[in-house]
Amino acid sequence: MNMIVCVDDRWGIGCGERLLVNVPDDKRFFREQTTGGVVLAGRKTMETLPGHKGLPGRKNLVMTHDPQYQFPDAVSVHTVEEALRELGRYEEDRQYIIGGGEIYKLFLPYCTRVYVTKVHQTFPADIFFPDLDADPAWKPVSRSECLRYEDLVYQFLTYEKNTI
Repeated sequence: MNMIVCVDDRWGIGCGERLLVNVPDDKRFFREQTTGGVVLAGRKTMETLPGHKGLPGRKNLVMTHDPQYQFPDAVSVHTVEEALRELGRYEEDRQYIIGGGEIYKLFLPYCTRVYVTKVHQTFPADIFFPDLDADPAWKPVSRSECLRYEDLVYQFLTYEKNTI
């Protein structure tokens, strides 16, 4: 199982239920990476998607505590176990956790790879991704050169869980 996330230098991912930054290459990478797979998001994250519907070209799962909750073009799941059963219907390398903060924390133990777009700047944030650089269970296995979009410097990193 994979995660995909865009973070700032403090591993911030959002503020006031909004993403911190908009980098077109990050959106392109996200689309290319997840298309054809299955994505799992929490209700709040899913409700921020364009058109207020599931992402095209992917199987969409939304995690919510509300058993009556319905989201267009998505299957609702209500527990980690239920989400894992649904995700298990797909190839492991095509499963993506896409947020938000609580969903990332719940599913990080089940993931073996995390795709990170790191924006080398700090922003006001109230939602954070776990700091993989400070976690000995994770190691970066690839890192792009630094790229630039307007006044932002960013790079793409892939982290894998240590198998030792």
